Amino acid sequence: MYEYLKGKITYISPYYIVVEVFGVGYQVFVANPFKYSSSLEQEKTVYLYQAVREDAIKLYGFMSLEEKGLFEKLIQVSGIGPKSALAIMAGEDHLGLVQAIDSEDFKYLTKFPGVGKKTAQQMILDLKGKLDELAVDQFSAPTSNEEQLSLEFPDNTKQQAQALEEAKEALKALGYSSRDLTKIEKDLLKADEDTTDGYLRLALKLLMKK
Repeated sequence: MYEYLKGKITYISPYYIVVEVFGVGYQVFVANPFKYSSSLEQEKTVYLYQAVREDAIKLYGFMSLEEKGLFEKLIQVSGIGPKSALAIMAGEDHLGLVQAIDSEDFKYLTKFPGVGKKTAQQMILDLKGKLDELAVDQFSAPTSNEEQLSLEFPDNTKQQAQALEEAKEALKALGYSSRDLTKIEKDLLKADEDTTDGYLRLALKLLMKK
């Protein structure tokens, strides 16, 4: 079982990142691949969960042990697999998630792709009162590197269009439908964002409000 990888991030896609360690590239599925954009070609520690199935062995990556711990709690719930867990974590509103579970807010929980009323009920049954130590929202504020990345493309329409398309692909990878994206498209087009990560964060916030 892998605990973490410490290596250079060499590739980012809407579905996963590639971490190169001693010349070997590891495919790692993460909730928001573009969160790693400021770390491209830089060394990074990525904490891992290894999922072994009959037809595949996959690595899921996290920026902290707390984030990994939340993922492990989520996949213990009947009806939630790794893909659904990543979609739930992608918005990075860990405090909001914990509050929704503790207050039995079914409306909030069923907005996540792949989470219906039955799964939401199971989440509440299994996790209520058990996530307090993982509720700290550590990832909402951009790092200085991410802020600098945004400043590198002022008023660049082509860059913005590409970033928006990449964000849409990442949302589809998380399980959101074209119908979901249509609901927020006008708001995204009005947004003053320059990076894929920025559009993705905004889109996830909008989807939870719709």
